[in-house]
Amino acid sequence: MPGRVLIVDDEKDLVKSLKTGLERFGFNVDAYDDPLIALANFKSTKYDIAVLDIRMPNLNGFELYKELRKIDGQTSFCFLTAFDIYLSEFEKMFPDSGVKTFFKKPIGVGKLAKQLNAIMTHRQESSAE
Repeated sequence: MPGRVLIVDDEKDLVKSLKTGLERFGFNVDAYDDPLIALANFKSTKYDIAVLDIRMPNLNGFELYKELRKIDGQTSFCFLTAFDIYLSEFEKMFPDSGVKTFFKKPIGVGKLAKQLNAIMTHRQESSAE
């Protein structure tokens, strides 16, 4: 079941196309091309999952993740990047994050929707146990 998604990426065209595409798959999407505005508008328990670009001006995705996590410990997080990043490096920086998903740009909306559904399904199953 599609849920509530936050997308933050400094590429305006990408943000617009991901928002439009995910909404076609039934997701409720808030999308920002400025991480500081996304942070200012973020509310606890508003999102099931947040997809954050790693390289952004003013506040990178890891810094944004850290600030959003302070506000809401329930939202699942994924990262979007055009660059190779290793999960082990992220885990060293945030050992208790639970983040396991990095999407490589470019990513098709259908593939992203499928992955987000899988993450939310896993999350629902884990909370039911």
